[in-house]
Amino acid sequence: MKLHGYYRSSTSYRLRIALELKGLDYEYVPVNLLTSEQKGEAFTSRNPFGSVPLLEAGGRDRVQSMAQLEWLDEAHPDKPLLPADLEDRYTARELAYAIATELHAPLNLPVLKYLTNEYGKSQDEIGEWYRHWLARTLDPLEARLAQLGTGDFLFERPGFFEVCLLPQVYNARRFGFDFSDKPHTTRIEQACQALPEFQRAHPDNQPDNPERS
Repeated sequence: MKLHGYYRSSTSYRLRIALELKGLDYEYVPVNLLTSEQKGEAFTSRNPFGSVPLLEAGGRDRVQSMAQLEWLDEAHPDKPLLPADLEDRYTARELAYAIATELHAPLNLPVLKYLTNEYGKSQDEIGEWYRHWLARTLDPLEARLAQLGTGDFLFERPGFFEVCLLPQVYNARRFGFDFSDKPHTTRIEQACQALPEFQRAHPDNQPDNPERS
């Protein structure tokens, strides 16, 4: 199995966490988003979306992180990301898809570049944009976690939801988002960060992180 990704890409980070939690061996293949490597013909001939991650698995190239996560759980049922109970699976998907569908699209790198290149927005203005959209989803997410009465994880162990949450929190902290009023989110973040699977998947520990060279 090969995972083509970028160290700071939230979707690539999702897949790294999932593969680590499931104990699956994989080879990491860096794709440099800053040089638009993912838009080159060599990459788009395999993934017309021109995005990471690309997962080589099961005899085909697989794209789109949420579909990849569901496939991993079905193809490799040991150490499942989704719980066995129907209602618990719904809850995990409800919260994970809130992050994946409401936050990823307006906050990914092509959008931020477009704001700079086409509208001349400064880094401070882009930071305001970023934090605005984060709050639109992370505020109700925190309220939902409070309603559910979560502990260190959404359920007994980290899974589908935490796989999506941790990368978004990582990016949010890079843009100076204030988590001081989000005790449930930060409790889950801290519990996950203490686990070796999450540590191995962290952007700081990836071979394409320039700070490691």
